[in-house]
Amino acid sequence: MLNQAPTSENILDMIEAIFTLHGADSYLGEEVTMAQHMLQAAWLGEQQGENEAVVLAALLHDVGHYANKLPPEVLMSGTDNRHQESAASWLAEFFPAGIIEPIRLHVAAKRYLVTVDPDYRSQLSQASIDSLALQGGDMSAEEVAVMEANPYLDMAIRVRRLDDQGKDPELATPDFGYFKPRLARWLMPSAREAES
Repeated sequence: MLNQAPTSENILDMIEAIFTLHGADSYLGEEVTMAQHMLQAAWLGEQQGENEAVVLAALLHDVGHYANKLPPEVLMSGTDNRHQESAASWLAEFFPAGIIEPIRLHVAAKRYLVTVDPDYRSQLSQASIDSLALQGGDMSAEEVAVMEANPYLDMAIRVRRLDDQGKDPELATPDFGYFKPRLARWLMPSAREAES
C-alpha cells in the first residue's frame, strides 16, 4: 500500500498501514516498538492537555521512517535518514502547517534544546543521544536564531518533549483507530486533486 501515490481518500489508510505493518518494528534501540512510541507520544500529549494539532503531530512525527527510501535502520548504522523531512513532505498535501511543521522541526527541536537548555541532554535516551550526532549535534548561534524566529518553535518543542517521553514499555495506549477520526477532521483535499 505504501507504494501507491497518496490521495486524500487513501492517506489515512496508508498511515494506518504503517502502524499495522511496521508498528512492531523495533524503535532504533529503544525498549518500545515504533507504533508504541508514536502512540505513546500522542496519548501522553492528550493526557497532558495538549491541543489536538500537537497530539496529532506527535502521533505522526516518525511516519517518515516508512515514507522514505532509506529505512529506519540506517540511523543505527551511521546515516541520517532525514525522516522528519520525509514525513513532512509526504503529509504536507493533506494536513495543515500546524501539524506538518512540528513534525518537520522535531529533530531540530532536539538540537535546539540540547544547545539552549543545559539539563536537556541528560533527559535523552542513549538512542536519542547517539542519533543526535548524526542529525547535526548542537546548533550554531545562527541556527538558534533561525529556530527562535520560527513561528512553530513552541509546538515543535512540545512534540519533541512528547517524543522523548514516549519510550515506556509498560505504558498502554489506545490503538491507531482511536486517533483516526481526529486525523480525518484535519484532512485537507490535496493540491493534486484540486487541479484535476
